[in-house]
Amino acid sequence: MPVGGYLPRATDATDAADLVVRNAAIHTGEPRCPQAEALAVRDGVISAVGNDKDVASLIGPRTKVVDALGRRMVPGLNDAHLHVIRGGLNYVLELRWDGVRSLRQGLAMLREQALRTPKGQWVRVVGGWSAEQFAERRLPTVAELNAAAPDTPVFVLHLYQSAVLNRAALKAAGFGKDTPDPRGGQIVRGRDGEPTGLLLAAPSALILYSTLAGAPVLEGEDRKISTRHFLRELNRFGLTSAIDAAGGFQNFPENYSTVVELAAEGALSLRIAYHLFPQTAGQELDDLRRWIETTRPGDGDAWLRLNGAGENLTWAAADFENFAQPRPALGDYEAEFEKAVRLLMENGWGFRLHATYDETIRRDLAVFEKLAAEGLFPAGNRWLFDHAETVSPDSLDRIAALGGTMSVQNRLSFQGEAFLRRYGPGAAADAPPLRAMLGRGLTVAAGTDATRVSTYNPWVALHWLVSGRSLGGLALRPPSNRVDRTTALEMFTRAGAALTGEEDVKGVLRPGCYADLAVLSEDYFTVAEPEIEHIESLLTVTGGRIVYAAAEYEGLDEELPAVSPGWSPVAHFGGYQSGRRSPVPGVRQAQLIGEAVAESEQLRLWRAGRGFTPHPTGALFDPCFAL
Repeated sequence: MPVGGYLPRATDATDAADLVVRNAAIHTGEPRCPQAEALAVRDGVISAVGNDKDVASLIGPRTKVVDALGRRMVPGLNDAHLHVIRGGLNYVLELRWDGVRSLRQGLAMLREQALRTPKGQWVRVVGGWSAEQFAERRLPTVAELNAAAPDTPVFVLHLYQSAVLNRAALKAAGFGKDTPDPRGGQIVRGRDGEPTGLLLAAPSALILYSTLAGAPVLEGEDRKISTRHFLRELNRFGLTSAIDAAGGFQNFPENYSTVVELAAEGALSLRIAYHLFPQTAGQELDDLRRWIETTRPGDGDAWLRLNGAGENLTWAAADFENFAQPRPALGDYEAEFEKAVRLLMENGWGFRLHATYDETIRRDLAVFEKLAAEGLFPAGNRWLFDHAETVSPDSLDRIAALGGTMSVQNRLSFQGEAFLRRYGPGAAADAPPLRAMLGRGLTVAAGTDATRVSTYNPWVALHWLVSGRSLGGLALRPPSNRVDRTTALEMFTRAGAALTGEEDVKGVLRPGCYADLAVLSEDYFTVAEPEIEHIESLLTVTGGRIVYAAAEYEGLDEELPAVSPGWSPVAHFGGYQSGRRSPVPGVRQAQLIGEAVAESEQLRLWRAGRGFTPHPTGALFDPCFAL
């Protein structure tokens, strides 16, 4: 809580801190000083870390002092693979089922939202949930969507696998009897040939995303408001940085203009390093050349910077990650792919590559090894593979030899059951082989791949790293392929900083580093394992600014404009639906019973004081409840 009554001790205003957080259980991430209880911030940078006495001399008349009340503090989290730019442009339009525990609840939310949604707009549920998280363990049916919203278009996306549309959405999207199936996708039809409302990725998710792209979008100031509220939602979970992985339907520079404007206004509450993803098949090399002539990775500042190309360089080299379908067979792509990689490496550009399967990774590595013979690998450019669920030990050795790194995401939190059914328990136990990656000395950063499949809540991903379990509770990875809590946290802090070349200033809490931190609702290091996914931040600081504050700290953060439009699902339901189900310890249970007894005694005295007549048995009798 904010602390009053501290006497200023700083004798020189230039020495005084802007912010001091004291009485905390600080995990610094710095091996030379792993634990502390206080830190001071000056000009957005940590100026001191130690005990309360160490920072007391830095408190001046204008220093904001916050008491952490003994809570755990960690470095601000860094999601190494998040579609934050695209997510921000759409956030306030989406009904989030992230964290919802039953389909019944989800449908009730959908029904209520349909009543508020104006004509011409859609109700859309886009990512962050899986049927396995529901008590019912199933998707909604088309009939349920039609009943919940007879006249309002409803689009419900489920992972990379499918989408369910109601009757109104089929009409709004233009699907009819004569609509052909797109390449790699299927429109499920009834006996009469009419679309039923179910779209399948078979295996490409393009049919799902192109349909969603036809829904109304935000314009003007509403895009900035939506992005600011999305960043605040990320701050809610202790995120202070993210690496944007670009993605389909995210054009440069048009779709990047909102975060650029917010950065110019000093209104970003999350540091963003972004990638550029060629959007048009056959035009990839032209796009890359144009970007290379315009800017360079690392250009920008501490809040917004270019980090490289990807996660696709050429469309033909992308393998689809729909585990409900067989692994896609890719055609010959190496010739154009080699040209793209050569262009980037010769011009000092790093890149990231979407690669789900080892079969794809081996083909990519063969191209890199060919270029390595010319001295282009390793050449100091940062490059990495994303996802890599089935990467082999041999491929990991080759990646390490070529100077690569890795970025893993908890996609199997959501798709674990489908992966297990298709590839078996042996493959699931190694998907991805975390310990093998780390054992080779590779930098392994972690992220969520939100928002269209996984949730943006990083604590769900941290739980998956530590426990090896899906959202449905299925144990996929054995202890031999899990990581401890400290390692998992480093994958979400220091490793992410390494992927953007900022490891000297970010990811740890030490003097000289960015003042990016989170005070947590529960102690991540001691809370029961199932409770990790329910952790939130109560105080998030980015660059010395309090960007999120809850509980005792409510009101210390920066004020945001109201959600717009007013009918937005976020305006009514918020974002992630916290579904915490904490067990009640024995002592607390006894206290609650005692409190209930005390309340009963208070009620008895209240009735007696108002003259209620005693019952013949001696108990008090309330005539209002006479039968």
